[in-house]
Amino acid sequence: MTATTYESVKGDLHRHGALRHAHPHTGPHEHHANAAHEHEHEHEHEHEHADHGEYAHGHSHGLVDESIKRSREGVRAVTLALAILGTTAAVQALVFALSGSLALLADLIHNGGDALTAIPLGIAFALRSPRAERLAGLAVVAAIFISACVAAYESILRLIHPSTPGHLLILALAGAIGFVGNWLAALVRTRAGHQLDSPALIADGDHARVDAYVSLGVIASAIAIAAGAPILDPLIGLGMTLVILRITRESWRTVRGHPHHD
Repeated sequence: MTATTYESVKGDLHRHGALRHAHPHTGPHEHHANAAHEHEHEHEHEHEHADHGEYAHGHSHGLVDESIKRSREGVRAVTLALAILGTTAAVQALVFALSGSLALLADLIHNGGDALTAIPLGIAFALRSPRAERLAGLAVVAAIFISACVAAYESILRLIHPSTPGHLLILALAGAIGFVGNWLAALVRTRAGHQLDSPALIADGDHARVDAYVSLGVIASAIAIAAGAPILDPLIGLGMTLVILRITRESWRTVRGHPHHD
């Protein structure tokens, strides 16, 4: 390349903002400012998205936070189970008013007190607190263990001082009502516990299942007494105690096996 040609090409090097290029031809020519402006705008636009990429992809696009959804689902499950148990207790109270059976009153008080374990668990879900949820689970396990102790005490007392309860048909009916109500509550709690990965709610489902077995034991006792074998009543109670203790151990392992994270 001659010096003249080099100077000619060198003189044709142009800069438009951030763009710098050479024209392979000589003579008059035009530059489109809009094209350069559009290029610079696109370049800046890409940088702007790169700078704010974290923000752009960080928002939820209108979706509800997962912890809030879990809290709502947990409160809904606990409330539904509590409504089922409340209805069961109300029907049993009506049957008690008609029969006056002390055995039915004991079962009614037991079921009503155990239903109250839903309150701390519901509060834990509402607060979205893993620590409170774990503590509620431990309270449920303690309630199941207390149920086993009460069943064992009543059974041993009945062996030492035999007694034959009356109103067997009413007693069996109340036991059937208690079984259905507690079994439905157990299904609601257990299913929600697995969906939400909540050991406390799973343990509460075990708790309701314990009460269902106790109510089933009431039916079995009424049948045994009606058949002329009242000795089976406390023996059935001791058998239910062993079942409850086994469920206590399973619930304890479920709750203990899920450490909480604050």
